[in-house]
Amino acid sequence: MRTLIFLLAGLALAFTVLRLSPPARRRMAAGVFSLGWLGVVGWNLRTGLSHGYGLGEELPIQAAIFLIPVGVAGWLALGRGRAR
Repeated sequence: MRTLIFLLAGLALAFTVLRLSPPARRRMAAGVFSLGWLGVVGWNLRTGLSHGYGLGEELPIQAAIFLIPVGVAGWLALGRGRAR
């Protein structure tokens, strides 16, 4: 459940950041979002490790939590997500 919450929060944050940024600055906004989201995912990884989960268990989950929202943000920043 925690994974789903983080994924949805990351997607919502990515959509919000890119929606509020002007079109000329969307690539930069996606980069800033990616760095901030990396910090959030790093904190979540540290939390999982401190609760006794191994790195092998946590790493694939954290990779998905990071890559899915960042991938969507990049896709939207390149203009491929807009309706025609």
